[in-house]
Amino acid sequence: MEPDNDLSTFLSGKSEQTLLLFNHFINEYQKFAPVTIHLAKTMIGIANSHRRIAWITQLGKNFIHVVFPFKQEYPDNLCFQKIAQVPGDSQQFNHHFRMYSVEDVNEEVLKFMRMAFEDK
Repeated sequence: MEPDNDLSTFLSGKSEQTLLLFNHFINEYQKFAPVTIHLAKTMIGIANSHRRIAWITQLGKNFIHVVFPFKQEYPDNLCFQKIAQVPGDSQQFNHHFRMYSVEDVNEEVLKFMRMAFEDK
């Protein structure tokens, strides 16, 4: 992982639980292959060598909120709290995952993380 220099500032003041979840999520992605972190004004992008594969859109007090952009909807799951088509983009469906514990990154979530990583 090659975090931007501002990542520590971005994570400053976050709870121990939130930092634990953030680090665990990034480390799980690192098991597939190297990922990079890209900061935006209001979110953290996670990228493989080709494109952004996930966005951390919220660092809550005791959770992180992750959005996976897919080219189609995957409604048959237990891990996404919301799936929404991006307005004006018939080819992107954002899948919203809220992580409260390291155990939330289970086999189902790992499958979708892998799919996002490998999706072209």
